[in-house]
Amino acid sequence: MVTHESSTQTPQPPPKESFAWCYNFLWPMLMAVNLAVGAYLFVRTKKKDEHIEEEGATPVSIPIAKTAPAAEKTLHSPSVTKPVKLQEPIPEDQQRELFKWMLEEKRKVKPKDLEEKKSIDEEKAILKQFIRAKPIPNI
Repeated sequence: MVTHESSTQTPQPPPKESFAWCYNFLWPMLMAVNLAVGAYLFVRTKKKDEHIEEEGATPVSIPIAKTAPAAEKTLHSPSVTKPVKLQEPIPEDQQRELFKWMLEEKRKVKPKDLEEKKSIDEEKAILKQFIRAKPIPNI
């Protein structure tokens, strides 16, 4: 019982190249696209920030006069008046819900010292009075 070994060995296939080496032409293109997208997002948010700052700041021009009394008058008199917008009053049931929510939040607060505990207790007492009142007072 002699075993017969084959004298011919099968040739091994050459080692495969890694993914990075197979697609080495894609890496520079991927980096360029990534850089372009990052620059676009950075510039876009920068423009939004500048636009918000421009809307928030309203320049007020104050005429400067050569004489001191006239300049003093222009500084104290308002040159631009904005109309006051009256908001609709909040319904009483929503006010009660809001006061209840505020009371719950006050209950969750952990006071640091005795003074803070007293002030929180006073605020909670006021909120309880508002909740129990039949007609809610206008604040």
